[in-house]
Amino acid sequence: MLAALISAFKIPDIRKRILFVFAGFAVFIFTVHVTVPGVNRVLWEQLLSTGGLGGFLGMFTGGALNKFSICAMGITPYINASIIMQLLTIVIPQLEKMAKEEGEAGRKKISQYTRYLTVVLAFVQATTMTLGLAKYRSNEGQHIFTILDNNLPSYEYALYCALVVVSLTAGTAFLMWLGEQMSDKGIGNGVSMLIFIGIVLRLPHNVLDTFKIINAGEVSGLRLIAFVVITIGLIAGIILIHQGQRRVPVQYAKRVVGRKMMGGQSTYIPIRVNNAGVISIIFAISILYFPMTIMGFFQGKGNWLIDGFTYWFHPSSILYNLSYFLLVVFFTYFYAAVTFNIMDIADNMKKYGGFIPGIRPGPKTAQYLEKILSRLTFVSAMFLGLIAVLPTYILELTKISWQLGSTSLLIIVGVALEFMQQVEARLVMRHYQGFMK
Repeated sequence: MLAALISAFKIPDIRKRILFVFAGFAVFIFTVHVTVPGVNRVLWEQLLSTGGLGGFLGMFTGGALNKFSICAMGITPYINASIIMQLLTIVIPQLEKMAKEEGEAGRKKISQYTRYLTVVLAFVQATTMTLGLAKYRSNEGQHIFTILDNNLPSYEYALYCALVVVSLTAGTAFLMWLGEQMSDKGIGNGVSMLIFIGIVLRLPHNVLDTFKIINAGEVSGLRLIAFVVITIGLIAGIILIHQGQRRVPVQYAKRVVGRKMMGGQSTYIPIRVNNAGVISIIFAISILYFPMTIMGFFQGKGNWLIDGFTYWFHPSSILYNLSYFLLVVFFTYFYAAVTFNIMDIADNMKKYGGFIPGIRPGPKTAQYLEKILSRLTFVSAMFLGLIAVLPTYILELTKISWQLGSTSLLIIVGVALEFMQQVEARLVMRHYQGFMK
């Protein structure tokens, strides 16, 4: 890995792209510290710690939620918009035609629709969040927004709430733009990279808190060793699943093209075990993010429905973990089906005279590939689902809490591996000499 990075920095184009990614990280870190004006930070942090949402949601925003910065909602509205557009692309024939037949122009239109939907979702979420917080009062009668303690006229109250909504919506829109710029001018998926740096920013705080607990004698050395062993095992398992693939052999028949004999070579189709990567985890978290945020603001206000939902749907509850597991499994299957189009592969193989030994071209080949993909996806879905719910049980065993330990570990390792794979792919392209020297 270090050799690949050193080689990459020697090539101006790749070095420029890597430096652009780190510049994007710097801009993101700066936005984390740009806070919305008029927020009672002490009361806000107390509310987050009471509801158990601070560590859970703040992990993916680099602490922006805890600071109530303009990027407090993170990139989740964009991810939710992407989920909705991908589902609509399958359901609505016009969008499906646009994605398949219009090529790059169609994909650009769908990306534009995704941006519009992101702004709408961000505005709705920011409005709900702001109005919910405006009604919240502590036991001493203080507001989250300190400006509301001054008995403002109704129009100033409305203007301030509008300011907060616009600030939060603009923060999400800016992160969406930054992620797209990192994807275009950098290396890797910009949205995944922003989530990656958001998690990394919180890790030093987790390490420091762990050492404080150990020094206080609240955690024994044996539990710490167990935690380290489990973490190393998780990293090894994540790398194994992420890098694993099934190579399906393909033979191309010989055919005459003009005066030349073409084909006859043997190759293979690499089917990855984890076709969804970290996207299924990110999608599942984004789906769970919104209701948890809204319900957490109204917890303890005497509404039995909200209090009951918050109690039974707490991150350590069985209902929450079961929902989390099922969402991860669903999105793993969904994303594997979207990224690996079996019918197109089977049709292209038949078109160019390719076949799998012992399998007839066409529908039989598609059925064979679908059988292999479903088995691999089942292994991947079960693994990712278990990774998602493991933090609760790791906490019970080791008494060491890293909030979303295994999930954040999966995202960190997965994004880092994808980043290095793209760096190595670009290195191969630059060093490829071809047939003419």
